Amino acid sequence: MTPRAAEPKGDREALRAEHDALAELLAARFSIDHVRKGVYGGFAGLLVTGLAVKLAFDRWLSTRVTRFRGPPLFFFLAVTLAALLLAFAGWQLLRARRLMREEDERFARLRALRHELELDS
Repeated sequence: MTPRAAEPKGDREALRAEHDALAELLAARFSIDHVRKGVYGGFAGLLVTGLAVKLAFDRWLSTRVTRFRGPPLFFFLAVTLAALLLAFAGWQLLRARRLMREEDERFARLRALRHELELDS
């Protein structure tokens, strides 16, 4: 008689139900969506940071005779937008890491269940 035959049928069914629920949760990795948003936000933030650097160079370091005189409004807008985009990117990437840890824990439990239920050969 195998050890699996001695197990109560209710325990095996409960493990199978937990396995199926975990498999359904892990069908799509939602952390990847947050990584994508973070990378896009980071790229846009770097582009706007470059724009802010160019505006600052033109404002304060350019040797052209016809420099713009007035408040550096576009520079301030570019710096603000760059900070917001980079903060958004960082937030999305931190959120993705948290979700990845949770998904890894669920996947480890799923593998343990598959081994216990002898679904993997």
